Amino acid sequence: MVLRGGKPLNGEVALRGAKNALPKIMVAALLTDRRCTLRNVAGIVDVLIVSDLIRALGGEVSSPEPGVLEICAANLHPMERSVLKEFSGKSRIPILTCGPLLARFGEAPVPSLGGCRIGSRPVDFHVRALQNLGAQLHDETGNAHLTCERLHGNKIRLDYPSVGATEQVILAAVCAEGVTELSNAAMEPEIMDLIMVLQKMGAIISVDVDRVITISGVRELRGFDHAAIPDRLEAASWACAAIATGGRIFVRNAKQFHMMTFLNRYRQIGGDFSVTNDGIEFWRAGEKLRSTALETDVHPGFTTDYQQPFVIALTQADGVSIVHETVYEQRFGYVDALNRMGAKIQLYRECLGGLACRFGQRNWKHSAVIVGPTPLHGAEINIPDLRAGFSYVIAALVAEGVSTLTNTGLIERGYENLVPKLLALGAEIIE
Repeated sequence: MVLRGGKPLNGEVALRGAKNALPKIMVAALLTDRRCTLRNVAGIVDVLIVSDLIRALGGEVSSPEPGVLEICAANLHPMERSVLKEFSGKSRIPILTCGPLLARFGEAPVPSLGGCRIGSRPVDFHVRALQNLGAQLHDETGNAHLTCERLHGNKIRLDYPSVGATEQVILAAVCAEGVTELSNAAMEPEIMDLIMVLQKMGAIISVDVDRVITISGVRELRGFDHAAIPDRLEAASWACAAIATGGRIFVRNAKQFHMMTFLNRYRQIGGDFSVTNDGIEFWRAGEKLRSTALETDVHPGFTTDYQQPFVIALTQADGVSIVHETVYEQRFGYVDALNRMGAKIQLYRECLGGLACRFGQRNWKHSAVIVGPTPLHGAEINIPDLRAGFSYVIAALVAEGVSTLTNTGLIERGYENLVPKLLALGAEIIE
């Protein structure tokens, strides 16, 4: 993608289902032999990958109309090693099939984790959780797999409120015998959406105080008809594009309740917004943006996926900003390219913040000091991961001159119709 920057973005974009919700809900359909209907589906690569995975397992996936998927896993069969090899590394979703496959067949191969390279996503979190529910690991060379007669409920406490591990336990425990109490669980809106789907299917799940989720296992589940929540992370990305370029963007279907922490920070640095029943409009309140200090955290904190596009806005803020990343140790891998564009960002191994952090004294450069405002200029950039990719798009739109972005396919994993949306907002795309 070749972009010419220097123009504010103005206009409207519309959100559909969240990239971090849709694939997990699709996996939930593997728990039943009944037909499931998923609505508000975005045309993103992750949805295509999981659709192909379900078909490879013997399930049916069709789209009777735009934005709707019909899934039926009545003829599901165990995952063959060839299927595992085909899909491992493409996405981190295949690991989440372990629970449903154990429930259906009593066996499941253990895939590696794919997705963006922003930090370690160890498979042992998932395997340990399934072992706690009674699965047995057979760690043969190149053929690791899990077996069980039936999973059994247990008390599980996560070392860290990992989204993936929380989803794994929930998907595995809904058909387990007895009660599972999961403490220190992740509470992201996308997890709540998954829980609502499972409740529609007949699961018994309660969300309690202090990050505790209790699942009472049932023998079987029925189908569902569900509209996924809109993508709050895409909404935040367009919001950052609005203030960074000095434009004004209405994000249709954006929900205030899902974005309250982000909205507070957005207003603190000089952005503003107007909430309606149809969405949220974002713009820059004055000529100057203000610097800030913030730390990423699990929900309801400032989520790590907000960080990268927000940093682009901070390069245009007046003063010194500090960002302490506490979720992924390699999330600042995109900074070198920004500095080549003219940004002034220094990375540090120290924890520049007050939150308890797993990365202190471990030589990860996980704190950033951003000095602004700095004019940016065009550059050639290779995109390393999904959120960094959109952030580079914002940087290219802020910059004077022409920027060439390569490996843009990574952006399509989570942003639907990116080029048409940019063109509708007045971006100049040369090719």
